[in-house]
Amino acid sequence: MTALPSIDGVDVKGKTLLIRADLNVPAKDGRVTDATRLERFAPTVQELARKGARIVILAHFGRPKGKPDPEFTLKPVADKLGEILGAPVAFAPDCVGEPAKAVVAGLKDGDVAVLENLRFHAEEEKNDPGFARELAALGDIYVNDAFSCAHRAHASTHALATVLPAYAGPSLLAEVQALESALTEPKRPVAAVVGGAKVSTKIGVLEFLVPKMDHLVIGGGMANTFLAAQGFDVGKSLFEADAKGTAQRVMAMAKESGCTLHLPTDVVVAREFKAGAANETVEIETIPADAMALDVGPKTVDAIVAALGTCKTLLWNGPLGAFEIQPFDAATNKVALAAARLTKEGQLVTVAGGGDTVAALNASGAADDFTYLSTAGGAFLEWLEGKELPGIEVLRKG
Repeated sequence: MTALPSIDGVDVKGKTLLIRADLNVPAKDGRVTDATRLERFAPTVQELARKGARIVILAHFGRPKGKPDPEFTLKPVADKLGEILGAPVAFAPDCVGEPAKAVVAGLKDGDVAVLENLRFHAEEEKNDPGFARELAALGDIYVNDAFSCAHRAHASTHALATVLPAYAGPSLLAEVQALESALTEPKRPVAAVVGGAKVSTKIGVLEFLVPKMDHLVIGGGMANTFLAAQGFDVGKSLFEADAKGTAQRVMAMAKESGCTLHLPTDVVVAREFKAGAANETVEIETIPADAMALDVGPKTVDAIVAALGTCKTLLWNGPLGAFEIQPFDAATNKVALAAARLTKEGQLVTVAGGGDTVAALNASGAADDFTYLSTAGGAFLEWLEGKELPGIEVLRKG
């Protein structure tokens, strides 16, 4: 696979860098409520500023539908980034035209500016080449440091990279390298945990992963569909009757490719979907007709942990049960902590991603010990489906 060109070795002193970043952070009433993404991005800005670059940050924020909307201004985000950097961050009230040109022209070496929301212009999401040229006129070099936006062929993630010398930023490179280490040339045996509510949303992931994995663990509501496809009565459990054929196809693929499929042998059931609901653990053959399977059981957990103990690489996307409410987070927590321990001991490379996955691993206390944790929901999933990401491929083609 063609290597991505890195900005690391480029002489950026005195150059204006247009950096595509992910500043789409949670905010309320004009205040940033979770600055994690900004904190992760800050070292990139600081290092390039130290090298004498003039840094112009491009980003989107929310869904303003192609026109200016004060609810989605990046001004509070720019202010928060300035706090984190401990240095002033200029802000332009537009990302193109005279307001943007004036702010960029005022930058000195080491200065930082954030331009207003790219999505205030409908041309951004249309990957409009004219809009990309307007953006390009503001800088000398383009840097994409937003893996989470790389699955979109937008003007700032795709067309712009065809107009200026284009490079990958350190965050994007780290993300791609982590995913390639788990998928392209993993240390074997390699396992994947795939959870979530519906098989239909993960068909592409399952079909892409099965031939590449030595072990595949199916969890969440998806597991109920696989059980139903095997002829088990799953009671009132969430499952997709019309996806049973897909589940059977995946099971056949696993058998053919020599991938060991791990499905629940016992489950935790309850009559109510609420925290602290009365529950019991039953074998999959005896799920009560009036109950829902909301987590995998302890025997299943022990089998998963034992399998991970034989593996060198783990890819994780999706929880094993209804992790949002106790006690149905137990299986996810136990497997996550076991994977974290194996990682700390140097036995396992662990790469995980997706919104629910990150939330579940954070809740379990295992997140910090995983090798790599991706917050890129859509881009991470498309990568797991084997799709080419436009924002990555355009950099490779240079």
